[in-house]
Amino acid sequence: MLDIKFIRENAQKVKKAAKDKNREIDIDKLLKLDEERRKLISEIEKKRATRNVLGRGTGKIATLDFQPVIVTQDKEHREHGRKLKEEIKQLEKKLSEVEKEYSVLLFQVPNVPDPSVPVGKDASKNDPKFKWGEPPKFDFTPLDHIELAKRLDLVDFERGTKVGGFRSYFLKNEAALLEMAVLTYTFKKLVGKGYIPLIAPSLVKEFTLFGNGQFPWGREEVYHLEKDDMYLAGTAEVPVTAYFANEMLTEKDLPKKFVAFSPCFRREAGSYGKDTKGLYRLHQFNKIEQVIINKADYEGSLALHEELLKNSEEVLQDLKLPYRVMLMCTGDMGEPQVKKYDVETWMPSRGAYGETMSNSFMGDFQTRRLNIRYRDSKGVVQFTHSLNNTAVASPRILIAILENYQQKDGSVVVPEMLREFVGKETITSAK
Repeated sequence: MLDIKFIRENAQKVKKAAKDKNREIDIDKLLKLDEERRKLISEIEKKRATRNVLGRGTGKIATLDFQPVIVTQDKEHREHGRKLKEEIKQLEKKLSEVEKEYSVLLFQVPNVPDPSVPVGKDASKNDPKFKWGEPPKFDFTPLDHIELAKRLDLVDFERGTKVGGFRSYFLKNEAALLEMAVLTYTFKKLVGKGYIPLIAPSLVKEFTLFGNGQFPWGREEVYHLEKDDMYLAGTAEVPVTAYFANEMLTEKDLPKKFVAFSPCFRREAGSYGKDTKGLYRLHQFNKIEQVIINKADYEGSLALHEELLKNSEEVLQDLKLPYRVMLMCTGDMGEPQVKKYDVETWMPSRGAYGETMSNSFMGDFQTRRLNIRYRDSKGVVQFTHSLNNTAVASPRILIAILENYQQKDGSVVVPEMLREFVGKETITSAK
């Protein structure tokens, strides 16, 4: 959520940001409602002050409607007080209606992108910043991860669908070990860098999704448990960013850096027909997420954004998987983000890179919604900044591992740093 004062003072910039992010929002109407809201608040406060003076009945000179009068408890003043009470009641009712409409509009205003972000309507305008590693060149016809999984008995899609429905699966044998290995490896790596380890809840209250910025825009993506009025989070970013909700932090303790594991759930609404087979787009998966809560230091937060990116790159480099980094354009970056990178890993069956990590700097957009503050060195209360990045998500990362490490005989070599956990160097057919 943007500060209304910022919107007042930067209306044209905010309008452009909304347009660039493909969002229609009536900023002029929002500002008119804000002006009406402030006038009503002022009028209510004046009438309350006048009524308080009448109620005291001191018999001394006081200010009534900003005019000096002798205050007494006669019938006229009591009648005036009752009249003011009714007027305040009506004004409060009007204020409630205005604030409701005002809040709906305010919470739909997207964040303002950093000047470095390319302007574009869709993914075609994303900026490929750089690549690492070379895609493998096979002297045989490579298999996709679905065929490899079947031949090596690694994934059971049919029984997954039988038990859990569309886009469900069972990881089996070495695939189950590979997932645990890559998640554990990444988790320990980030703990070694000083990140606080968490195992985060996946079942969350609505305010966390609102605070995260998933609501109001992405409500259709989230599983809702209506009986309990709870939700299943699609990323540990949701609960971990809300970890300090409604708290006042200490500046010297910032930034707070977390690495969190959680099961994740997404309805994938609107993705019908896309990646319907295999492990790329699923309803349930596991993820290691990085979350940072920083002080309101824009340049410092941009530096932390690069740190998060570097952490994810190191994981892929350790796995020796080719990847590229994309700077997302305005139309493909989401409403809360100031700046966003996607890291895409080479997947031979696609003949292209597929997204495996997403790295976002949010400014104070989320923390205003979650009311996460700190008092700076001058004693001024400020909202913190928030950042997040996928360290690794599985089983999507298994697509890249299986396809890039496959051999001519149909086996798959296990990445070196995962071999101790998996217990072997090569995955071969069980038959």
